Amino acid sequence: MSAPLAPKALKRLFDKIGTVDAVGIEERVLKYGTRSIKTDSKLWGLRCAVSMVDLTTLEGKDTPGKVASLCQKAIEPHEFSDTPKVAAVCVYPSMVKHARKYLGVSPVKIASVATAFPSGQAPLKTRLAEVRYAVAQGADEVDMVINRGAFLSGEYALVQDEIAAVVQACGKSALKVILEVSELETYDSIRAASCLAMQVIREGDFIKTSTGKTGLNATLGNNQVMLEAIRDHYLATGVAIGMKPAGGIRSAKQSLQFLTAVKETLGDRWLTNKRYRFGASSLLNDLVRQIEKQRTGAYQAPYAFSEAAESY
Repeated sequence: MSAPLAPKALKRLFDKIGTVDAVGIEERVLKYGTRSIKTDSKLWGLRCAVSMVDLTTLEGKDTPGKVASLCQKAIEPHEFSDTPKVAAVCVYPSMVKHARKYLGVSPVKIASVATAFPSGQAPLKTRLAEVRYAVAQGADEVDMVINRGAFLSGEYALVQDEIAAVVQACGKSALKVILEVSELETYDSIRAASCLAMQVIREGDFIKTSTGKTGLNATLGNNQVMLEAIRDHYLATGVAIGMKPAGGIRSAKQSLQFLTAVKETLGDRWLTNKRYRFGASSLLNDLVRQIEKQRTGAYQAPYAFSEAAESY
């Protein structure tokens, strides 16, 4: 990711927060795939990854029945094992009430995308109304998209003001701020957007890579840039911000590489779903399949697993 000519405002921001050694990032993330993980640690990592999944359906054809199936999958990823529950079910605001009905008193959280997801192209008043609606319907967490147009135009105060307004609209619900990394294009811009967001969100809130609706989603590279921004923010302020890579993570092997990045960059305190999530759906079945392989020594057939989350 080579940086294009940045507007003067972006250069001033880089002077404050520093730029990214892109070559160093790429070299570091290549090493995550070479780590040898022993059997017990691998099983722990797979179970940890399951507990971090935000099981997601964000389609125009979503129905209450589809959400019910997703919620059942979230509570019981595999009926023949003691696999952990996932962290959350993520749906559109109109589906929050149905998720609340089906999840009941389950510890699985309900997350709702909002703020004119995925484009963010709506008046702020409309975006905030959508957040308040989702929270009123029972959303424990809100996933918002930043105003990428404002960021790319150098209107950083506007970006922060809008995020701060969403924080207020969320009330006690946690907030995940989606940067949409593919539209930011460079590691320097991803770091800058991460830092701007973290300056106005709260302990327990998250920054998130992607909507999952563009060609480029979560990669080990952009995940690493954001983890290092979180580390630097924590060292400077003592405020712990969470991280959520989303889109494109489909295999258990990938998830273990992402968790290795978390452990080596932020430490064990981030190896919890209170500070790290995977925005995924098809990932879950591969995680469960690998857990069963570790437990029994044999792979189960694909038809042994629910297809409730396969098409999202």
